[in-house]
Amino acid sequence: MARRLAQLAQVPVDDLRGVGPKTATALAAVGVASVLDLLLYYPRRYLDRTATATIRDLAEGEQATVLVEVKRVTARRTRNRRSLVQVSVGDGTASMGITFFNQPWRERQLRPGMQALVYGKLERYQGNRQMTNPVVDLVGDRTGRIIPVYPQSEKANLMSWDVAKLMDEVLERAGTFADPLDDDVRRQLDLVDRTAAFVGIHAPESMAEAGSARRRLVFDELLRVQLELVRRKRELERTTTGIEHVVAGLDAGAAASGSLVATFLDRLPYELTGAQRRAVRELAVDLAGPHPMHRLLQGDVGAGKTVVALIAMLVAVQGGHQGALMAPTEVLAEQHHAGIVALLDGLDVPDGVEGSLFADAGLRRPLQAALLTNRTGAAERRRIAAGLVDGSIDIVVGTHALIQDGVAMASLGLVVIDEQHRFGVEQRAALRDKGTGDAVPDVLVMTATPIPRTAAMTVYGDLDVSVLDELPPGRTPIETTWARGPLDEEAVWADVRAEVAAGRQAYVVTPLIEESDKLQVASAQETFDRLTGPDGELAGLRVGLLHGRLGAADKEQTMALFRSGSLDVLVATTVIEVGVDVPNATVMVILDADRFGIAQLHQLRGRVGRGAAASRCHLVADPTTDDGELRAEAEARLQALVDSTDGFVLAEVDLDLRGEGTLMGERQKGRNDLRLASLRRDREWVGRARDVAFAIVDADPALERHPLHAEELALFLGDDDAGDYLLKS
Repeated sequence: MARRLAQLAQVPVDDLRGVGPKTATALAAVGVASVLDLLLYYPRRYLDRTATATIRDLAEGEQATVLVEVKRVTARRTRNRRSLVQVSVGDGTASMGITFFNQPWRERQLRPGMQALVYGKLERYQGNRQMTNPVVDLVGDRTGRIIPVYPQSEKANLMSWDVAKLMDEVLERAGTFADPLDDDVRRQLDLVDRTAAFVGIHAPESMAEAGSARRRLVFDELLRVQLELVRRKRELERTTTGIEHVVAGLDAGAAASGSLVATFLDRLPYELTGAQRRAVRELAVDLAGPHPMHRLLQGDVGAGKTVVALIAMLVAVQGGHQGALMAPTEVLAEQHHAGIVALLDGLDVPDGVEGSLFADAGLRRPLQAALLTNRTGAAERRRIAAGLVDGSIDIVVGTHALIQDGVAMASLGLVVIDEQHRFGVEQRAALRDKGTGDAVPDVLVMTATPIPRTAAMTVYGDLDVSVLDELPPGRTPIETTWARGPLDEEAVWADVRAEVAAGRQAYVVTPLIEESDKLQVASAQETFDRLTGPDGELAGLRVGLLHGRLGAADKEQTMALFRSGSLDVLVATTVIEVGVDVPNATVMVILDADRFGIAQLHQLRGRVGRGAAASRCHLVADPTTDDGELRAEAEARLQALVDSTDGFVLAEVDLDLRGEGTLMGERQKGRNDLRLASLRRDREWVGRARDVAFAIVDADPALERHPLHAEELALFLGDDDAGDYLLKS
């Protein structure tokens, strides 16, 4: 009988031979409590004995992996009290020394007679071969051609060979595994069965076998995530009733002249981009359908997401409903409101639209858009609350104030969440729940941080995704430079002064509010004081300071002065990252730019280039270590910003540099079991897993006929703790 993975989840790891209390404690420290946990404790790499180098053949300066036996270990302190561990090793062809600085625990780790895998650069010291601080894996006396190297923990006293010995017993006792994929799917995708996959990942006969095993297990991990997301999406569509909106007028013209949306489009002072028109069409299909829309609209800085969202809200309004837009900050909410009011100026709610709240009364009135934040006064707040209840306010823009208990709406038809990653799931749901009746409002979430396609399918797989990958005409490209030293920085400040002299404005961004002894980076206050001092680079200019610790009134006053042109330069922290729109600002200076991530740098850069004048972004950074070596990742980040202004290109670079962990975030918390799969390395498999998940769920919505045992299926899809496992089959 084929073994089911869930059966192994019920077997404690100390049921294995050789696992006493000490070993069980060591395994528990790395998250291994059951036999299934151990089975899913994958090797992090392999030693191919047919491809390893020998000490004798290594050339000076060459980096290589060598399998050696420890001969002798000594430890002492140097004159400056640094720890020094010296190890003599050999491999049967020659001997060499290994020196470890400031790693005293190596004396306990390495014992004479042990076999170890060392990776480093061969050097010559006093004529003898040596490596300094190499990477070390203890592999034990393994005789196979391919040796799995497992994650090791010195703290937990868990070594690779300990895991390998236990894995031999696990595979022997497990036998064959039940497979949740049918033969047709496996043949179509050229995947081995699950038994071959687990044997091949832990005890491969060749590197090709290990690769085939990894491919199958990667697919299982991705399918496990996609099945849950697709099931959640289909369940929502099946069990909720949406609003079938009136979508007439999305193509402006005489044929739809009676439509509110058509009137708006005809009066819009510019043409929509092709990407905006495509996104509007995608939203229209959702809005007209019987199920509530759940769509992510992602677009680069300045791609025109707000206009697309406003068109969607007007679709709701022309059918007699209301739209609500929630932003994470008061500055951003105020900016959205001001922009929306300007675009809607003079637009009336049309008379006699079918389903309109005002059709029976035959009324015609100006369309009303209100702003509700924590800064809204009590009297205005009461007026807005009354207007939302009686339906006289069509669109409301606000912050978290929108989800307070005292806010109710007559007929909420569309919820728009801007910068959605700054809101929790409960906050987004609270605004959606402001709807009345049985129909669930449509939801559009927006982000200006482009997400790679594979990550979007994984992190937001239960949402439909629209992409604005085209900037409106007239947007001036931003030139980005990297200032690496004092001479470069002098040129940066000269550029700032030149732009101010020409009537333009500039930002200077620092990573901290106050100076830090631990981080050698400039603070906003220190930078402000230095730049504006008698001998400062910006002496004589009108410079303001903005950071998160200022009170709301002081922040607003500073921003108002900058917007009006009364300040030449704004020194700030990342509080300006989102929601600051000053078209006259043409220079962005980011100090200690190596301390920021790619997405944040791109968002900050997007604060300039918002007008017709040429704009520049200067990245000021010297990302070197104490010994003068350039930090590779920091250099790659900065160079990527210099090379491209395309947020989607930068998102892929960010994924390559940082991995998917930073992208998965809270949304997948408790459900991210990508132990082998990588959204970087396995891009093509994400789409394949999603296609298979749709085929499975659409053919069998309750998964009653799928070869997943019923009880295990509930565990697999419903429980966060159980969700750490792969397909329970």
